[in-house]
Amino acid sequence: MNTSAAAEPGAPCPAFDMPLEGGGRVSNDMLRGRPFVLYFYPKDDTSGCTREAIAFSELRDAFEELGVTVIGVSRDSLEKHRRFREKHGLTVALASDESGAITEAFGVWVEKSMYGRRYMGIERATFLVDGEGRIRRVWRKVKVPGHAEAVLEAARALVRAAPGAGT
Repeated sequence: MNTSAAAEPGAPCPAFDMPLEGGGRVSNDMLRGRPFVLYFYPKDDTSGCTREAIAFSELRDAFEELGVTVIGVSRDSLEKHRRFREKHGLTVALASDESGAITEAFGVWVEKSMYGRRYMGIERATFLVDGEGRIRRVWRKVKVPGHAEAVLEAARALVRAAPGAGT
């Protein structure tokens, strides 16, 4: 279990490079110079993960107007992501971390417990990263209702506070 302190506010964003559903890749190097959101979720097509992906998809245009890219990350395959996207009409980018290296680097691969059974899984967590590649906000053990809206508000504040904002 990784409880990395590296993925905390003020720290540099851990390096990542993942394939995207629909083709291409995404990495922190590719996103350098603009803010982005990585939201980690346990599994495609489960009720909470579906509600979260739909909420971020509904706000995608508002994030894009701010210049903020939103990427959902799970350990599901690209094929599972494709089916998830098509079934629910998702518009948010979905990246696959099948190896688990990225979830480990962000400290979201944790021990969980359900009905007395212990197992390893992804903690629902979101990271807001600025254009310099530093983590600015972290939400852990996310509750889905209102979460995407809270992240959008934090992104608005981040963009307003950025050097050169409004110029």
